[in-house]
Amino acid sequence: MNIKRAKEEIKNTIQAYLLKDEYGEYEIPVNAQRPVFLIGAPGIGKTQIMEQIARECKVGLVSYTITHHTRQSAIGLPFISQKEFDGQKKAVTEYTMSEIVAAVYEKIQETGVREGILFIDEINCVSETLAPAMLQFLQCKTFGSHQIPKGWLIVAAGNPPEYNKSVREFDVVTMDRVKKILVEPDLEAWKEYAYQAGVHGAVLSYLNMHPENFYSMESTVDGRVFATPRGWEDLSRMLQVYERLDKSFDREVVIQYIQHPRIARDFANYLELYYKYRTDYQIDRVLDGQIDDILVKKAAHASFDERLSVTGLLLSKLNLAFDETVEQEKGLEILFELLKGAKSALTGPSADQPMIYLEDMGKSFEMDYAMKKKAGFFTREEDYRYRKAGETLEKWLGLIRSEDNGDGVQVFERLKALFQEKQDEYHNSFEQTSLKLEHAFDFMEAVFPGGQELVVFISELNRSENGVHFLGEYSCERYFRYNKELLFRENTNDILHRIQELGE
Repeated sequence: MNIKRAKEEIKNTIQAYLLKDEYGEYEIPVNAQRPVFLIGAPGIGKTQIMEQIARECKVGLVSYTITHHTRQSAIGLPFISQKEFDGQKKAVTEYTMSEIVAAVYEKIQETGVREGILFIDEINCVSETLAPAMLQFLQCKTFGSHQIPKGWLIVAAGNPPEYNKSVREFDVVTMDRVKKILVEPDLEAWKEYAYQAGVHGAVLSYLNMHPENFYSMESTVDGRVFATPRGWEDLSRMLQVYERLDKSFDREVVIQYIQHPRIARDFANYLELYYKYRTDYQIDRVLDGQIDDILVKKAAHASFDERLSVTGLLLSKLNLAFDETVEQEKGLEILFELLKGAKSALTGPSADQPMIYLEDMGKSFEMDYAMKKKAGFFTREEDYRYRKAGETLEKWLGLIRSEDNGDGVQVFERLKALFQEKQDEYHNSFEQTSLKLEHAFDFMEAVFPGGQELVVFISELNRSENGVHFLGEYSCERYFRYNKELLFRENTNDILHRIQELGE
């Protein structure tokens, strides 16, 4: 299965294992809760999805790469204790608590979240001395003599033997006690994540044209050469920062991430063309509605790579606009919830000290933010969103404090007016993004009337989470028409293949 389906399966497993009956006992007893064993090629996102799952399920996460550990750190150190048997005291060897088990208890104390995921990576690459402890861990959910706390799901990950010479085969007895999930690289599933993560448009455009280079692992006389999803995402981040620093990004930088010389060279060559197309086609002007007839003719007669690159440039700019607008909307939702809570407190019969309430509201918001961040429930985007909302709330309170608005009703009306200003900013952003989308369709229809490039354009819009969210709010007639007429008629991969054949 692909990484998206694997993520869904693990989330379903967590929900099933954490379901309790009317007496507060787990429906599936702890001893019957099989550890999940995730097996897949390196770099396809096994570790990354665990962070996403923990945030989305609102559970804790403790993560370890087991190859970094010795037998002592995994199962604890021995010590001598005294016990009495049949009236006689005996010296008995016991073990201190494993660092890994202790980390779970520390996570519970630190966050207050009593259920979670213990994720052990590279579990089938442990040393010979540690292998028996790993088998015991999977079979009995213990490290040494210490049990993993109830409510904590074990997820282990490993690579197939063909990718790692250190891999150890688990016996049938062990494998019969785990829930095995095989994961394979899948570009289409990864692209949904990539749009959400803001992967650079050049990377997405290139992989649309060369899907075979998304994941490659080859053995050569010089050793393994490879390109992985993790490599593409890390390359994207560095590319974006290099652009901000106005630094050049050539093949020597690309190959540091895409460690496959042919693919690295090919992408570096494409990147030069991508920058050229970005300059030539003046995408910002196109999205502002300034469509040059000369550029329309140029794009209409361009090569396959160029046509698809121009489409990718439009998508990249549109997705930035979608992200900004949707982010404003989500920030408004946070402020709106605060406003709803303030209404009854400020306009009710007991609202005689409105400023004290507002100060308490601000402190409560800060505490809630700090608790969720400590528990690891925020993505980077969510963290920024809450911080911005906190800054806005602090600014509002400062204004109200300086204006001496009087009673609670007047204070609430002032809050509503300040919220309305933010809402007006959002509506303006929404309108601007709507116009950009319409202008993008104007350009696509002028350049590729009835062409398959429009299907690719629609298909990629459908993979952007924020794009789909925006289109759910904005009724774009052409988007829905092309979806109906074209998107469901043909598979996007077939379309890309046919376009490529035409361009060759």
